[in-house]
Amino acid sequence: MQGRLSVWLVKHGLVHRSLGFDYQGIETLQIKPEDWHSIAVILYVYGYNYLRSQCAYDVAPGGLLASVYHLTRIEYGVDQPEEVCIKVFAPRSNPRIPSVFWVWKSSDFQERESYDMLGISYENHPRLKRILMPESWIGWPLRKDYIAPNFYEIQDAH
Repeated sequence: MQGRLSVWLVKHGLVHRSLGFDYQGIETLQIKPEDWHSIAVILYVYGYNYLRSQCAYDVAPGGLLASVYHLTRIEYGVDQPEEVCIKVFAPRSNPRIPSVFWVWKSSDFQERESYDMLGISYENHPRLKRILMPESWIGWPLRKDYIAPNFYEIQDAH
């Protein structure tokens, strides 16, 4: 079943895949990484002017990595703003997704956190570097195939 935005995208010849609706009735779409930046700009112009959140997750060990964007269409006088969830999947061997920093500035720290935890490289991000882990950290801690380094915590540090 296609939602309103999916029908609009098809009408305008924009390639995507409808993933249905979540438990709150929010439409979820899959966009290819190579199409993501141009579709993000189109969605912004269409009225999705607020990036509510961006996150990422590891789909399965050895599988794809996903970057998820929750967009909201904020308009004056509207009580129930329209929302959409966009998922962009990338192969773990070379996870590269265009950054939407230049479309929604609020994606800055969120894309950096996804890079830091999962190793997704957001192309054209102005400051893509680790934000939570030390710069010297090796690996991507939230990947399902991540092996934690051997270290010892100080138990009785007072």
